[in-house]
Amino acid sequence: MSTETVRAQATEEVTERRREQHGWYFYDWACSVYSTSVLTVFLGPYLTSVAKHAADAGGFVHPLGIPVRAGSFFAYAVSASVIVSIFVMPMAGAAADRTGRKKPLLALCAYLGATATTGMFFLDGDRYLLGGLLLIVANASVAVSMVLYNSYLPQIAPPEERDAVSSRGWAFGYAAGSLMLVVNLVLYSAHDSFGVSESTAVRICLASAGVWWGAFTLVPLKRLRDRPTASAGQAPGHGWRQLAATVRDMRGKPLTLAFLFAYLVYNDGIQTVISQASVYGSEELGLSQSTLIVAVLLVQVLAVGGALGMGRLARTYGAKRTILGSLVAWTVTLGAGYFLPAGAPVWFFVLAAGIGLVLGGSQALSRSLFSHLVPSGKEAEYFSAYEMSDRGMSWLGPLLFGLTYQLTGSYRDAIISLVAFFVIGFVLLARVPVRQAVHDAGNPVPDRI
Repeated sequence: MSTETVRAQATEEVTERRREQHGWYFYDWACSVYSTSVLTVFLGPYLTSVAKHAADAGGFVHPLGIPVRAGSFFAYAVSASVIVSIFVMPMAGAAADRTGRKKPLLALCAYLGATATTGMFFLDGDRYLLGGLLLIVANASVAVSMVLYNSYLPQIAPPEERDAVSSRGWAFGYAAGSLMLVVNLVLYSAHDSFGVSESTAVRICLASAGVWWGAFTLVPLKRLRDRPTASAGQAPGHGWRQLAATVRDMRGKPLTLAFLFAYLVYNDGIQTVISQASVYGSEELGLSQSTLIVAVLLVQVLAVGGALGMGRLARTYGAKRTILGSLVAWTVTLGAGYFLPAGAPVWFFVLAAGIGLVLGGSQALSRSLFSHLVPSGKEAEYFSAYEMSDRGMSWLGPLLFGLTYQLTGSYRDAIISLVAFFVIGFVLLARVPVRQAVHDAGNPVPDRI
């Protein structure tokens, strides 16, 4: 084979890899609008108000006959959605690896979640149970879809590119969230000019996230390729048996398991802050919905730069050190949030800026770092376990947040309880020798990790 032919083939491979990476970015672009507009901004305060409208004289609603303080219902619904996803994710990861066909499963999860999100347009009056059900379906769907999405990363990016590719994916997601929030802000702020009520404007914003999610999912479905895996074609096993087999396999790689446990802890704190920040701002600090939209928009804009900037820091200092630094920043920022004065949006914006600078980078680098710890051919099942740490096991934070509020009636007490997740996560991650973990997984060790 001539040198020119080899070069041409290499160039073609690089071109195809770049095309696939660009398609991969677009699923972050598609589904991140749900996380931003729905989960972070609108649904928490709106569903809380719907639950309060349905509450009895004591301020309680009674789903399934259980007395629940209306202000805690959203947090409990988030926690329930995570528990549901725990049952589904192992089956999705096992099916993807056994069949080698991730795209059909990704499409199923994406469009189930997009449909549930679009259905939030019908959440009005005292339909808090409908809101809880749609939240559970949408949140579980995005969690399962991310198992499949993340498992593509080791296949579309060589080790030296993964920090950058993962960071760009998060940056795409935050850019999409920012764009949609600008549209949401215009509609919500000028709803009278558009001839709709405030409630209708919120419901349009919720539903539009589902339409966006479904529309832009077409791009990754067109560009990503299914690949045969070492376990493709084998008889499919029950998802939980597959998860048990994955955990047993990880026991032979205890450093990978140690990283997952550390990530489980600190990411629980991150996910809870994302889902409960708007409730804290509206209920405890008395901030308007427009203020919350601007604050989250600020988070999105800064998260784009933060994800890319922390990706560059990782090339100099390594992903592990950069993540540890972000956990220190999370701890300081969250601690400061406890002391925010009510009715002072400027300080809430300062807090939002602090969150934005570390949010994208801490998540993107955790994803790329884990990709180095995955044995070849087991990407989907290992990322199923990872996603259970990312979203599937992030039920304790919302549960703790909801219980703290239910017992104390104070969202300040609820928000400060989350500091423990970042402190404990820092200690656990600091103890993991990641270079040895990469070697034990049978992967080449990058110069910086």
